[in-house]
Amino acid sequence: MKLTGIHHLTAVTADAPRNHAFYTQALGMRLVKKTVNQDDVSAYHLFYADGLASPGTDLTFFDWPVGRERRGTHSISQTALRVNGEKALQWWKERFDASDITSQNIVERDGRLTLDFEDFEGQRFSLVDDGGQGEAHPWDRSPVPAEHQIRGLGPIRISVPKLERTARVLTEAMDMRAAREYRVGDTPVHVFEMGEGGPAAELHVAVEPGLSPAAPGAGGVHHVAFRTPNEQTYQECWERLQSLRAPSSGPVDRYYFQSLYFREPGGILFEIATDGPGFATDEPMDKLGERLALPPFLEPRRAEIEAGLKPL
Repeated sequence: MKLTGIHHLTAVTADAPRNHAFYTQALGMRLVKKTVNQDDVSAYHLFYADGLASPGTDLTFFDWPVGRERRGTHSISQTALRVNGEKALQWWKERFDASDITSQNIVERDGRLTLDFEDFEGQRFSLVDDGGQGEAHPWDRSPVPAEHQIRGLGPIRISVPKLERTARVLTEAMDMRAAREYRVGDTPVHVFEMGEGGPAAELHVAVEPGLSPAAPGAGGVHHVAFRTPNEQTYQECWERLQSLRAPSSGPVDRYYFQSLYFREPGGILFEIATDGPGFATDEPMDKLGERLALPPFLEPRRAEIEAGLKPL
């Protein structure tokens, strides 16, 4: 499989208006697509990203009226957001403290400076110094100064009770590379790389046999998606899963990208998504996220769908 990094991560909120305020104002991210869950049109699907809605920067949320997640294993347990430099981390720490946002001290973890924090529903994040690797596309209307803005996603940490079967899928089916190991307290964490590697292209697997399985809910993560460049590499990914007789969704056209869903052995939902065509397919780049966007097959139901959604 040609996977180049993290494409997006989709989490769950039970309060879309407060979620919108937190991610656009407190975190300064750009709402680049306001749409609905294509499989459940009663729920918003909100996409926050950088100034150009670049693949690899999308943090997305389904809005469902559910209780809080019960934390545990068999889950996506930590989402890292990349920033550039120690000064940026210090700026964010001061911002979190002034805003009563739950956060920890800046520490070095896996050789990178890291600041853990949570949103208002207990969604678990880290800000990670990526050393300025790769391109950055700040949003000119963000309340966060351009030099401190979130640059994108990664690494993503998952929790499994045993490593072997998950590692086999990552390396043998998905062509990731086992890179190194570090510890968080007493927990071993194994790093797997895609593409050129680096924080935007890593999946971290924490082995936690003593935890009960997680139960989904607000503050939890629904799935993580991995980037593949185009339709050809996407088709090759699909063919690989077929050759391995791995259960999957089969190809799914999400209009803004092509998707393919399957679960690793512990039940965590993975997605493979193409980089294009992107979010400017149905809206001008300078107007992204300003209106409810619907893929063509849902457009005839616009009035019904809008009537069922709460204003943000």
